[in-house]
Amino acid sequence: MDYRHILHLLSPLANVSPFDVNMAVDAGFDVVVPYTRVELKDVVPLIQDAIFSRGPKGVKATGAFIGGKNAELALDMLDCARKAMVPPFEISVFADPAGSFTTAAAMVAKVEKALAQKQGDLAGRKVVIFGGTGVVGFAAAVITALQKATPVLVGYDGAERVKLLAESARKRFGVEIGYADGSSEAANGRALADAEIVLSAPKAGIRVVSKAQLAKAPKLLVAADVNAVPPSSIEGVEVQDDGKPIPGTQALGIGALAIGNVKYKVQAGLLKRMTETPKPIYLDFRDAFDLARQIVG
Repeated sequence: MDYRHILHLLSPLANVSPFDVNMAVDAGFDVVVPYTRVELKDVVPLIQDAIFSRGPKGVKATGAFIGGKNAELALDMLDCARKAMVPPFEISVFADPAGSFTTAAAMVAKVEKALAQKQGDLAGRKVVIFGGTGVVGFAAAVITALQKATPVLVGYDGAERVKLLAESARKRFGVEIGYADGSSEAANGRALADAEIVLSAPKAGIRVVSKAQLAKAPKLLVAADVNAVPPSSIEGVEVQDDGKPIPGTQALGIGALAIGNVKYKVQAGLLKRMTETPKPIYLDFRDAFDLARQIVG
């Protein structure tokens, strides 16, 4: 019997992402079933309801995807899903809330590639992350910390929320992440002063870093912006820039479309991997970063 590939798409929000549905179908899933307003307590019964109906062979053609807009909740749901398995009834699960894990992975991989042009890598670099309270910022901070960088999450509403996220990352992943107040232009400037890398992932259409601020960051090597909605969040970095020098600085700029092209390939690649793997896999931003590195080369 040939089993069709089924993806159960779980989201704590009122709707699942149409982007994720499209990506799943294009990656090879025949059926994508949405589950909305899913709470953490719902994950185990939903997963166990999915694993027992198709037998040991059919279960290999079954997967789950965790969406939403909260990185920590998505990781908790992924942990719950893994614990719900009863081998050999075990399915693959991929967490990518709001596409943030694959976006962060693509952004950091592109930055790493740009650094190679300057005969360097991420180790020991100070990485300042604007949009630090968001899902992309959190994932990017953990990825860079795992690469021995020194990330700092900047909070637009002060340091308190980003401090809590930094503490959460330390407990969950054993990494050290700094935090800083970004509630004013002056505070942003102080955060930037000795930055070597800037990653920007604020709400769409908000400029957080000006040319004047960049000019006062003499150590800056690379600045990456995931915002595709005008204006760019980093002045002088345009959406199509891919390692292009930023006017008035020694730094290279990476824009949203250059990052997005890699992000798309990473998400598609991991979804496709779920349909092909003989053994169940559990995927988060670390797996996304490994694949992004391969794609970037």
